[in-house]
Amino acid sequence: MTQFLTTRELAAMLRVKERKIYDLASEGALPVRRVTGKLLFPRDEIEQWLLSRGGAGDEPARKELGPAADSSAIIAGGHDPLLEWALRESRSGIAAFLDGALDGLRRSGDGCIAAGLHIPESEGRAWNVGAVREKFAGQPVVLIEWAKRTRGLIFQPEEGPLTSLAAARKLRFQARQAEAGSELVLDLLLEREGLKRSDLNFIETVERSETDLATAIGAGRADVGLGIEAAARPFRLAFTPLIVERFDLLVWRRAYFDPPFQKLIRFCSSDAFRRRAEELGGYDIGAYGAVHFNGP
Repeated sequence: MTQFLTTRELAAMLRVKERKIYDLASEGALPVRRVTGKLLFPRDEIEQWLLSRGGAGDEPARKELGPAADSSAIIAGGHDPLLEWALRESRSGIAAFLDGALDGLRRSGDGCIAAGLHIPESEGRAWNVGAVREKFAGQPVVLIEWAKRTRGLIFQPEEGPLTSLAAARKLRFQARQAEAGSELVLDLLLEREGLKRSDLNFIETVERSETDLATAIGAGRADVGLGIEAAARPFRLAFTPLIVERFDLLVWRRAYFDPPFQKLIRFCSSDAFRRRAEELGGYDIGAYGAVHFNGP
């Protein structure tokens, strides 16, 4: 059911109260499904609804969302628990649709102010710059470092120790959606070990976020998956580090200087932000804000 959002999840994403979501649904303003008395919101249709209301001059659309969320300020891209938390705690008013790094790369040219990327290049020795340069050469965008993240195998302690992908071949492996940057990292790590995707025992379903992947393993729906340390810790799952990736934010320069994004980056200079990164684990924010690409 991860292709659907609950009322609470949609309210958090749009930075509005749940009551507002109920009101919009009752008015027929939101795409919604009613299942056994509950409201479920299809991710794909909500995404299109958001982007269709992202125009700078669309005042009626902004009124739909209310003053707590500006529908023109949307961050797409890879899922990151620290980013998700910072968007909420900073009260920036920026909404998030974190459905994969490749998805974010595409949407950053189609109505989103920024995208979170962790696209491996040069066998994992470089990240994101080549993909950004290929698509956005000559355009006013900037690629800034968010954090370095430790990624590896997440599994139930009784399945371990697991020190490599090869050691996990007989276990039920949880995949992410094709647009997720973690799938690109998985291909890279498989190549390093001389393995193919067919060597892993993938289950049929996919999970669309780092947290959902850890939830699936913690609930016993899968035995192992490739995720970040910050997702494993809350569920007390075992974790074997395999690679350190760089998670960057691709931002349109105009949006960078607008109040919502400025509010976010000011918050990320706070002690609260640093403490949260330490608590989540697996983050290195020492180079936060470093510029890795700067368009004209």
